[in-house]
Amino acid sequence: MQQSFDPSGAPAGCPAHGNVPLYGSDFGSDPESMYGRLRSLGPSAPVDIAPDVEVELVTSYDASLYILQNPTLFVRDSRRWNALNAGEVPADSPALPMMGYRPNALFSDGAAHARLRQAVTDSLATVDQGRIVRLTQQSADYLISQFGSEALGQAELMSAYAQPLPLLVFGELFGCPPELGDRVIAGITGIFQGTPGADETLGGALAELIALKRRQPGEDLTTQLMVHSSRLTDEEVLHQLVTLLSGGTAPLTASIGTSAALYLSDDWPSGLPIEDAVVKTLWNYAPIANYAAHYPTQDVELGDRTLRTGDPVLISFATANTDPKLTAHREQLSSKAHLAFGAGPHACPAKDPAFMIAATAVESLLNRLPDVEMRVPFKELSWVPAPWSRQLVTVPIRYTPRAVPSAAGARPAGRPSPAQLAQSPAAVPQPNAFSRPSHAAPRPKGGMFSRFRAWVNGE
Repeated sequence: MQQSFDPSGAPAGCPAHGNVPLYGSDFGSDPESMYGRLRSLGPSAPVDIAPDVEVELVTSYDASLYILQNPTLFVRDSRRWNALNAGEVPADSPALPMMGYRPNALFSDGAAHARLRQAVTDSLATVDQGRIVRLTQQSADYLISQFGSEALGQAELMSAYAQPLPLLVFGELFGCPPELGDRVIAGITGIFQGTPGADETLGGALAELIALKRRQPGEDLTTQLMVHSSRLTDEEVLHQLVTLLSGGTAPLTASIGTSAALYLSDDWPSGLPIEDAVVKTLWNYAPIANYAAHYPTQDVELGDRTLRTGDPVLISFATANTDPKLTAHREQLSSKAHLAFGAGPHACPAKDPAFMIAATAVESLLNRLPDVEMRVPFKELSWVPAPWSRQLVTVPIRYTPRAVPSAAGARPAGRPSPAQLAQSPAAVPQPNAFSRPSHAAPRPKGGMFSRFRAWVNGE
């Protein structure tokens, strides 16, 4: 039986001159124009998410919510993907690492999904929010110590701060020793950069981490997943860790970079808290821009288009959140009504920690470099020309070079602390003090995580 969903007022039509490519320089230079063109075609339209990879992209807020909240009609198991099963997707397609099946909660349905998701949510619940704040502050302090005293007083915020910070936080939450943390970071970074062998590097490092935690359990997410009552296999633990890494680090990088750029922009109203900049980022510049592939279990009519059984249907969170139909009453909506964290049974289980990490990261930057400002207006910043994440390419900043202080600076007036969202400020553990400038000793050997751990330990 064919199902249908009829969004009120959806215009008819389909692309007259081929699919819109959701990648490349044209898309990256002006994604809003591309999204506007897609909206004119109805609640969904066929796009090329990568060369020779066609998907149906849903751009309507109402239609997106309908799909996200209808797990019987729209499932997540990508082994149903018709074109992939027919050998029509290039083996080296950048869409495969993002859409290909993995035995994790993201690509599971029904009882299998419930079992894996419960293990993830219960494990995340064991992480104290005060500790998340402390780890974020520690990571921020370390990274700022690496560039904050540069004589030129200039830095590129994405590469020096927004990209590495979530990796350091997750390395600590997973309980990684330094060398394994370096390899985990190299692997997940390589996957997003398309580095050959990165998947194997990440998988090997996580397998060693799991073996280590079998011998030496700890108070960390890896151990919590392993001892959960769901009795996950080591392979299942590994893939849940991959999901947490990939689903957490890149979106957090985008959130931190965009939120900081918004807050530092000339157009940002004075006195508004940092948290408002994060909320605006989630609404207007959804960090996960186009993702969450669903596969109809039967043909579904959506407006004037038919979503075919087994053909991938992706949600454009970036477009759904800025749906013009929401404009008239968005002020009355809850600040959490956006779809940046998804909705329905597959909604992000770590949305509260993610929000806290982003807000704390921006706050730490402003506290440590109180006169920091952007060197380029926000409207002139460029976006990464890829469909998956709405991420700024660069955020050039300038500031007065200064020795990093040995204690946390005073909060700018009028801004509540993200730590207060977790517990009283007095109870939040404080980050390690900056007891030595970055030039006081030779740089420790090893990768970024090893250097961070050495800095934390005062080595």
